[in-house]
Amino acid sequence: MTEASIVGWAHSPFGKLDDADVESLIGRVAGAAIADAGVAPAEIDAIFVSLFNNGFSKQDFPASLVLQHLPELRFKPATRYENACASGSAAVHGARDFLAAGRGRFALVVGAEKMTATPGPEVGDILLKACYRREEDDIPAGFTGVFARIAARYFQRYGDQSDALAAIAAKNHHNGVDNPYAQMRKDLGFAFCRTVSEKNPYVAPPLKRTDCSLVSDGAAAIVLTDEDTARGLSKAVRFRAAVQVNDFLPMSRRDMTRLEGAAEAWRRALDQAGLQLADLSFAETHDCFTIAELMEYEAMGLAPYGEGARAVLEGWTAKDGKLPVNASGGLKAKGHPIGATGVSMHALAAMQLTGQAGAMQLPKADRGAVFNMGGAAVANYVSILERAG
Repeated sequence: MTEASIVGWAHSPFGKLDDADVESLIGRVAGAAIADAGVAPAEIDAIFVSLFNNGFSKQDFPASLVLQHLPELRFKPATRYENACASGSAAVHGARDFLAAGRGRFALVVGAEKMTATPGPEVGDILLKACYRREEDDIPAGFTGVFARIAARYFQRYGDQSDALAAIAAKNHHNGVDNPYAQMRKDLGFAFCRTVSEKNPYVAPPLKRTDCSLVSDGAAAIVLTDEDTARGLSKAVRFRAAVQVNDFLPMSRRDMTRLEGAAEAWRRALDQAGLQLADLSFAETHDCFTIAELMEYEAMGLAPYGEGARAVLEGWTAKDGKLPVNASGGLKAKGHPIGATGVSMHALAAMQLTGQAGAMQLPKADRGAVFNMGGAAVANYVSILERAG
């Protein structure tokens, strides 16, 4: 199979933005990504749009909104992808499949979400739609409550991991200072993240405010093409593997001290790529909550089950560690506009691999991985990327 490559990207700031709606956010990045790829809009053969929405805005059915900003794309196929917080990676993998099927040469992927205009209590209810509401509808504190329940079970089995969670938050906020797109560019430090205070209260014990990703607006876009076409362009980041694994939606059907769907996605992706975890230079992983990143260390095989804390407390996942994780600041510092997140992760990985990550740039970036999940490790996507050529 001729593999797909990422050849262009664009990224808005994440945070509380002045953009009135999703359409405006899409307009920020769609044309910019095409221009960055060095191709004309008319050369795009299909459009893949990721948007969770589920009540964040009145305007749903977003696929053709790209045409409002790029009329040259009129009559091109455009499809909306939605898979909870992994909607962005669903769209990216859909575009890759389109190219692998030989249906076109260039695909545009745009992810966006406008969240901050929605009142806080409504945000919590909207996010709970990514759970199995028949059993989980009454969990206090919305989706934070879901991961607080997961954290409590993990603590019960493996002991209090509050130091590790604070270290993850501190690491990602430290990294986020160097990310010009990040919603929060402030180095909070371990002591602040570890301590319950008026500025860092419990949201749902054992998770504090610093354990939770931010409600955000934002958009990101990438352009993909086939490997042969990519050779003639100025830059290209090749997919070495792309895997999707779905697990049961109800938490009652799973052992929630282990992200088994995530582990299976990582296993299949590394096998598909013919690599070991040690062959990767970095990972961008889905730290919607610090407990998620901790458990993802174990799912990817960086540490045995129950020992994920070692990875952060011993510096393995720092920028100068053996596997830097979330050099961008992750969702924790960057923000988490749901439909944009997976596309953002792929764009940031591509920046690293082409040496265009600016202050975020790692000294070594040969191969990288993206892990993006929807719900509580229900939809699990792993992409393994490397610089082409």
